[in-house]
Amino acid sequence: MLNKVILMGRLTRDPELRYTGSGTAVANFSLAVESGYGDSKKTDFINCVAWSKTAEFANKYFTKGAMAIVAGRLTTRSWRDNSGKTNYVTEVTAEEVKFGETKRSRESVGMGDGFVPVDDDGYPWEQ
Repeated sequence: MLNKVILMGRLTRDPELRYTGSGTAVANFSLAVESGYGDSKKTDFINCVAWSKTAEFANKYFTKGAMAIVAGRLTTRSWRDNSGKTNYVTEVTAEEVKFGETKRSRESVGMGDGFVPVDDDGYPWEQ
């Protein structure tokens, strides 16, 4: 069986980083992903969660409005609230988060500050 999701979109908010009781990093963020053309163009807002080093990377290098490429798997989880109602959420568990644009394209949309250059694999490098 295969469960693989690859998305490219802009972050709708800064990643929210927190740590579990055992010290594992977890970051939540959402992507605005466009599809279709012309009058049928639409935007989907996809919730994503990243764990461990991927979570710390996303939190350190991505901010609201940044273009990101997220590869991972589609997951659904559920929980019962205080009234006993079962709630469900479907999200992408990000296994990879990479830069989806160059420095020049970030600057053209007014996002030049905080840009980090990347190597061919999408990881940051020092100038």
